[in-house]
Amino acid sequence: MTVAEQEFPERLPVQLVQDFHAAFGEHHARAVHTKGLILQGTYTPSAEASELCRAQLFAGPPVPVVVRFSDFTGLPDIPDTEVKANPRGFAVRFLMPDGSNADIVNHSFNGFPVSTSSDFSALLQAIARSGGEPTPGSELEKFFAGHPTAKAFLTTQTQLPQSWAATSFYSVNAVQFTDARGRNRFVRYQFIPEAGEHSLAPGQEAAESADYLSEEVAARVAARPVKFTWYAQIAADSDVIDDPATPWPDDRQRVSLGDIVIDRVGPNSPEADRSLAFMPGSQPPGIEFADPMLTIRNASYPHSFQERNS
Repeated sequence: MTVAEQEFPERLPVQLVQDFHAAFGEHHARAVHTKGLILQGTYTPSAEASELCRAQLFAGPPVPVVVRFSDFTGLPDIPDTEVKANPRGFAVRFLMPDGSNADIVNHSFNGFPVSTSSDFSALLQAIARSGGEPTPGSELEKFFAGHPTAKAFLTTQTQLPQSWAATSFYSVNAVQFTDARGRNRFVRYQFIPEAGEHSLAPGQEAAESADYLSEEVAARVAARPVKFTWYAQIAADSDVIDDPATPWPDDRQRVSLGDIVIDRVGPNSPEADRSLAFMPGSQPPGIEFADPMLTIRNASYPHSFQERNS
């Protein structure tokens, strides 16, 4: 955790929401991943999941889920065909039998632009002061010079997804699993589509509508359920746990936690979207934060929720 995060923990969550507004504008909507579509389905745990973690989510019967696919930025009308709409988002809410929820927020890039929440605040401020472009001499160009992972995050995601249902998603921040014997493991989540990963061919976006992802996934679900397999990527002793900007190697062990099957759309009224708030801190016993950024993120979400409903 940085000095800023240690000295001003109560200020940083609010500051991050304000930084998003400075970068993308205040639209009385989600501060980021503003444009999206809500769907519903079911999560069925695997047999391996309950061996890896004692959380009731993995030991019980299938549970309903609410998911939301989304575009990046805080712009509610960003075209799906815009490269700056990358990375795409995938949030999942598990509706537990006892009335509680478990939430996971993911995006389609295996990594994060910066290592800490305070650096993320600085990045958003640089974007705002540079008009979103790293022009020569701009604050964003200067930030990129000292943060190459941020430059890669914002400049290398040039392929457009063929479908949200044909995109892999990553949780980025590590959590700690505790099993029934009290053993702990650090994991990051991956959601891998049954349909495989597919991008639009170069130039194909010219023939697509500004809402092609919402239109495509709605039609796809109406024809056949969409499935993602949920994996836990397990850290090795040498892996960095508290730095989301550093992805773990692809050869790390992955354990299937089960399948998410999405079979219907909605509700998608403005009221339904405003009232749906995914909280990364909503975790069942057996799962705990391992990355301090999750604490800051979880404290930021209520501020954004309150603003868009005021």
